Amino acid sequence: MGEAPLREVLGGAALYLLCCLALLFLRLLPLNAGLAGWPGPDLALCLTFAWVLRRPERLPALVIALVFLIEDILLMRPIGLGAAIVLIATEAARLREVRWRDQPFMVEWLRVGLLLGAMLLGYRIVQVMFLLPVPALGQVILQFIATLAAYPLVVVAAQGLFGLRRVSPAEADLIRYR
Repeated sequence: MGEAPLREVLGGAALYLLCCLALLFLRLLPLNAGLAGWPGPDLALCLTFAWVLRRPERLPALVIALVFLIEDILLMRPIGLGAAIVLIATEAARLREVRWRDQPFMVEWLRVGLLLGAMLLGYRIVQVMFLLPVPALGQVILQFIATLAAYPLVVVAAQGLFGLRRVSPAEADLIRYR
């Protein structure tokens, strides 16, 4: 795949960065007043997959790594572990985006679910290997389910708010030959 113009890349990366920082800000707000409830979805992760599978040329890997590294630091998770796992998963999706482009949304949703499950498993294996504190499996599975359920809503919202849609075959040819 060819390179997109610098203005498109910077514009897409800046918009993504602002969205993820806004989601992180909302996550850090003390809105639940100490009540332990169901874990919510990871909307930044949903947005990242939606962006990578729709406009991969407009979201550099460095921006993804930076966002999730900041998230690791501010949410007091092992520094760099979540960023590395998200980067590996999104780059795996980016490499397959051309083949996934013509598939229906249900197939994309299934593949994103498989990537999320692999990320969850990899994260837990590394935590156990290095004797890090491991969160309760039930809470992690509930967050996985919530994130997977929120993915279609995030895709619809991103398409409506930002015009983030899949690359058509004609657009793919234009991008390839720039």
